[in-house]
Amino acid sequence: MSGVETARRDFIAYTLPFAVFMAFLALYGAFGSLFQTSDRLLLSQPQYWIFPLQTAVCAGLLLVFWKSYPLLAHKDWPSGALAGIVAFVIWISPQAFFGGPSRIKGFDPEIFRDSAALYGMTVVARFARLVIVVPLVEEIFWRGFLMRYLIDEKFTAVGFGTFRPFSFFAVSVLFTLVHSSADWIPALLTGFLLNGVAVFTKSLWACVVAHAVTNLALGIYIMATKQWGFW
Repeated sequence: MSGVETARRDFIAYTLPFAVFMAFLALYGAFGSLFQTSDRLLLSQPQYWIFPLQTAVCAGLLLVFWKSYPLLAHKDWPSGALAGIVAFVIWISPQAFFGGPSRIKGFDPEIFRDSAALYGMTVVARFARLVIVVPLVEEIFWRGFLMRYLIDEKFTAVGFGTFRPFSFFAVSVLFTLVHSSADWIPALLTGFLLNGVAVFTKSLWACVVAHAVTNLALGIYIMATKQWGFW
C-alpha cells in the first residue's frame, strides 16, 4: 500500500465511525421532527430503534478499522479511570450539588416494562452504546484524529497527546458543541479533562478508559435516579 493510500485509509478509519454516528443522530432528529405526533412508537420515538442500529453499524466500522488504532499499548489506564470518575462527578454536579432541574425526560427503557425480554435487550443495547461504542468512536475522533489534525494534516505523524494551545482548546470547544446545550458546561470541563489525559498519558487507550468509566458510572446513576435525560 502506497503512502497516499495509507494516509487515505487512516483518515477514513479515524473519521468515518464518528461521521456515521453523527449521521444517525441527524436521522433521529429528523424523525423526531417529522413524526413527533404519530401514534406509532417507532415513528414518534425512533431512538428505540435508531440508537441500537447506530451502535451496531459503528461497532462494525470500528472492527473493520481496528488495526489502524493505537490501542494495543494498554498503558496508564489507572490515570484514565481516575479521570473518568472525576468527569462523572463534573457531569452530574449541576443536578446533584447545585440544584439544577432533574433530567427526567429522555430515553426511558421502562416504556418496555411489560416485556422483561424487550426491556432487558433495550438496557443492554443502551449500555453497549454508552460504555463501548461512544468512548471508542469519540476518543478516536476527538483525541486520536482532530487534536492531531489541527496541528498537522499528516496527523499520524504527530505524536498522540502532543500539546498545542489551538488544537487543545479548539477540540474542547467543538466537543462541547456536539452535546446538548444543557450539558455545555460539564462537556467543556470534560473536554479539557480528556484532552489533559491525552497530553499527560500519551495514550489513546487511557482516554477511552476515562470516557468509558464516566459513561458507565453515568449509566448506573441514570438507572438509579431515572434521570433519563442524561443518556
